[in-house]
Amino acid sequence: MNMNLIPTVFSLQVFTAVILTAAPALAAKSKTPSSNPDFTKGGVIPAEASHDWTLGATGARGWIYAEGFSTSKARQIAITKVANGSPADGILQKGDVILGVGGKPFAYDPRPEFGKALTVAETEAAGGKLSLTCWRSGKTEEVVVKLPVLGSYSATAPFDCPKSKRILEQGCAALAKRVASPNYKNNPISRSLNALALLASGDPKYLPLVKKETAWAAGFSADGMQTWYYGYVISLLAEYKMATGDESVVPGMRRLALEAANGQSNVGSWGHKFAMPNGGLYGYGMMNAPGLPLTISLVLAREAGVKDPAIDLAIERSAKLLRFYIGKGCVPYGDHAPWMQTHDDNGKNGMATVLFNLLDDPKGTAYFSRMSLASHGAERDCGHTGNFWNMLWAMPGVAQGGPQATGAWMSEFGAWYFDLARQWDGNFTHQGPPQPQDDATRNWDSTGAYLLAYAMPLKKIWLTGKRGSKFPPFSASEAKQIVLDGSGWANNDRNSFYDKLSDNELLNRLSSWSPVVRERAGMALARRQQDFVPALVKLLDAPVLETRMGACQALEQFKSKAASAVPALRKTLRADDVWLRVKAADALAAIGKPSMPAVPELLAMIARSPAKNDPRAMEQRFLCFALFEKRGGLLGRSLEGVDRDQLREAVVAGLRNEDGRARSAIGNIYEILSFQEIKPLLPAIYEAIVKPAPSGEMFADGVRLAGLDLLARNHIKEGLPLCISLMEINRHAKKNRIFRCLESLARYGGAAKPLLPELRQMEKDLRAHSEAKMLKPQIDSLNAIIKNIENAPGTVELRSMN
Repeated sequence: MNMNLIPTVFSLQVFTAVILTAAPALAAKSKTPSSNPDFTKGGVIPAEASHDWTLGATGARGWIYAEGFSTSKARQIAITKVANGSPADGILQKGDVILGVGGKPFAYDPRPEFGKALTVAETEAAGGKLSLTCWRSGKTEEVVVKLPVLGSYSATAPFDCPKSKRILEQGCAALAKRVASPNYKNNPISRSLNALALLASGDPKYLPLVKKETAWAAGFSADGMQTWYYGYVISLLAEYKMATGDESVVPGMRRLALEAANGQSNVGSWGHKFAMPNGGLYGYGMMNAPGLPLTISLVLAREAGVKDPAIDLAIERSAKLLRFYIGKGCVPYGDHAPWMQTHDDNGKNGMATVLFNLLDDPKGTAYFSRMSLASHGAERDCGHTGNFWNMLWAMPGVAQGGPQATGAWMSEFGAWYFDLARQWDGNFTHQGPPQPQDDATRNWDSTGAYLLAYAMPLKKIWLTGKRGSKFPPFSASEAKQIVLDGSGWANNDRNSFYDKLSDNELLNRLSSWSPVVRERAGMALARRQQDFVPALVKLLDAPVLETRMGACQALEQFKSKAASAVPALRKTLRADDVWLRVKAADALAAIGKPSMPAVPELLAMIARSPAKNDPRAMEQRFLCFALFEKRGGLLGRSLEGVDRDQLREAVVAGLRNEDGRARSAIGNIYEILSFQEIKPLLPAIYEAIVKPAPSGEMFADGVRLAGLDLLARNHIKEGLPLCISLMEINRHAKKNRIFRCLESLARYGGAAKPLLPELRQMEKDLRAHSEAKMLKPQIDSLNAIIKNIENAPGTVELRSMN
């Protein structure tokens, strides 16, 4: 299996450069960022430049200067390729430079400007004529590329839209030719999406091809990255079974669905691969980008006839996990706080819209559909390791809001973006984001992904709306307003739009349905040199939950300047809504020292049993951050004046939270407690070491290693064997963990002599490890500690935990 088919880089933002060879001229590779080249004055495409772009149905491709995730500083398009037989063949050639469209030079961003010109050119009124200002060999002239006339997008596109229907028909015909080829190959995700698009067309002539593809899908298996593939493969099999009644795919569908269900973690999540035998996840832990499609696929498989308690349980657990994010922000990367920067995050809100509609949850469907509709422009154009998922799941999420929603989204963004991505033969190649963001899905076949959007009006399969939406569609005015709610943000300019709004406009936006809008408004208020705190305190008593939430979000941005709001925020800690209480706690933590009177209340909240509407103890989780984080937590650096009995109750309760990061936040205070204060906590600390947190695996080692260090510093004998068992040399992030374990072991001195046989065996195991070269520093350190223990005089007096 080619691991390059899936994003495998997991830092929050990855910036890499790609050498582009299809260019009119290439500059020498440079280590410094390139300036914006002027091709009419000898400028060249930099060697470290990002990809070029499909220029719609012209058949040409062109390179556009990009900076800061945006092409807005460019004013030229350098032609890199022209396909033989395409509309641009004989009109444009490699090396040409496009300076404008429609007789006007590019004014703000060649990408959307060219895309919008394509949309206009394909109308009956324009007759397919695309007028371009072209520079070639020192001369500038107006040229016309003649495109097929497809018509105009309707106000509700793709619904009731002849142009959308023609694009779907043309695309399916082109796709079918490729799928029918004996040489047709694709990664499992694109391959499944392509077959789903042909099925969604409703055209019976494509059924033999779809059946061929389901034969491949029914026999599919993977050794790694199964979670990424299985959701799309299972969905294909389930949709085909429901559309045709063909039972031949059921055994394969059942096998895949049960593998997926049984590969779920104990808390209802999936990672890059299926869970370990103990129910924990490998490596980085939870990842919602594959987890959501997997859950959708299990719902579809159940509807297609795969009945099993394991599938029911997997759906229930996943839905419980994801339902938490309704009304709070975007579904995030993993088991984290809601994502608040944009209205969608790699398409996960679109996925959630589809999922909650399939689960008959109108509240979840409506919220995530709003979020999907509000995500356009720069928000939709980006994404971790590329924007493939953001584009794939955009229309499925938006379409749950009805035709007015899709029309508004297409008018704002989708029309030009889709027309720019559509090749002259009707296929679609993934365009990707502008540089410098790495795109792990580069050059993926996106034909099926786009055609599924155009197939929405037909409602032939469940993923394109056959089941219908579970909440009333948005009106035209509602849809336009939601689109406006998502405006005013760009990766290279996140503040200026909001900074131009009046004080009253910003204060009004604190009542928005959108948590993202509220966050942006609060940040903008805090940037102003005015005291808005009294006004925000008044909003804490507003009857509308969103307004109270927005006030907390804004007060958090004011930090210590909001000290006068502490009494009102303490009152808000008694609110009925879980997330409002959390946001009030976040604001108190941001205010800092003036909030110390609230510590007893916050400790009591951590110690109490979770509310029925908080089954995963999320309030406790986030309050652990507010109190115990080393940076920003009220008790992260000092416990002065804190009641130790109340602290003990909160620590014991918090160390049982299922989130590894929440537990690790508590571990920050271990080093500022005396042994007498620690002693009553030792059983809980020990349990938190030997029983890893079932979620938040990426951060779970923190509290375990902090606990081990505490046991070693206080010479607790029960910690000695943990110094070896906790190394876990075959688990992710072993390098730091081994060092930390060895540091703790060294504290025991000669008392560790009984462990020497195990340590010598560990040394052999490390030398035989597949990553032995990388682990040489750890091996050297282990050898040194073995010698020190062997030569240590006497023994260290040990204490017992009991």
